Amino acid sequence: MKALKRFLSWIYGAVIALRHRLYDWGVKKSYSFDIPIVCIGNITVGGTGKTPTAEFLLSSLSSSYNIAILSRGYGRRTKGYREVMADDSYLDVGDEPLQMKSKFPDSVVVVSEDRVAGIERIRKEHPEVNLIIMDDGFQHRKVKAKINIVILDATRPYYNDSLLPLGKLRDLRSRLKAAHFFIVSKCSEDMTPLDRRLWHNKLRSIAYQKVYFSTITDLPIVPLFDYEDREAVDYGQQAILLSSIGNARPFVRAAGERFNVVDKLIFGDHHRYTVDDLKLINEHHKRHPRAIILMTEKDAVKLRRTKRLPERLRRQMYYQPIEMTLINGPDQNFIGHLVAEIEHIEESEPKFKKRG
Repeated sequence: MKALKRFLSWIYGAVIALRHRLYDWGVKKSYSFDIPIVCIGNITVGGTGKTPTAEFLLSSLSSSYNIAILSRGYGRRTKGYREVMADDSYLDVGDEPLQMKSKFPDSVVVVSEDRVAGIERIRKEHPEVNLIIMDDGFQHRKVKAKINIVILDATRPYYNDSLLPLGKLRDLRSRLKAAHFFIVSKCSEDMTPLDRRLWHNKLRSIAYQKVYFSTITDLPIVPLFDYEDREAVDYGQQAILLSSIGNARPFVRAAGERFNVVDKLIFGDHHRYTVDDLKLINEHHKRHPRAIILMTEKDAVKLRRTKRLPERLRRQMYYQPIEMTLINGPDQNFIGHLVAEIEHIEESEPKFKKRG
């Protein structure tokens, strides 16, 4: 089986390499736009932290720029261009775009599998937008982004990995040369300067981009449904974990440090919850009736509108908000350097101004 995966991995790599060559040679066309486009991407499958990074940029830059988020809307049942509204179903717009719209309701969030068409329509329908953040677009070579931010998971080093299906790499390591910034995500709080230096040297041996390090900070848990007479939650009490994200290990590990985890329900990334899934959640909670059900933010946007949960269960459901936090490393001032790059682009495209 491993020999077959190795062979398929070689085939996959050859196809990916040919595709990149066709773009490099101009056989397949890339489109440039007269507006700064910041692409957030990775070279591995699974959760590396793209969505927390997009939210970090929204939080950090929204006071200076009118930002639109452009996403494919992976897993949605609709097609084509669609602007995300806060009351949309995740089935229509995708879980991650809906999560960002819920947290940043004043921002323009758009889903479109055709990123070129999506950018053109954003420009037409939202002329006030002067910065587009393209979520998970590093492999979308049809759009030539002005700035590429590549996220690398510290818990799954890319340099020890292989191409699909043998490993988790979805793209060639050589593509890292196209990045402008690297963010090594999900670093532990006790990451040593030596560990950071090893990552920095590994990446700087590929190119000369700046390297930043981030960790995921857990914020206070939030009830999924509002009940004024809800009992307070104490750290250390029983918890059933619920997750449908790309890499659940950091969520499980962090929850285990604060709660007595008695059960786990781990689904695949972008999982669509069915009636049977809701019954399964209810059955697990009946085994541990005093436990809270703690889920990720992405699961919260999927379940907060469901009416197929008994009140007993709804009262015990919470979600874990997170935010990306930069930690010290060889390079500093990520936002400052990013803004400098954006302003350099704006100098050549003077009609796109900052907010205000």
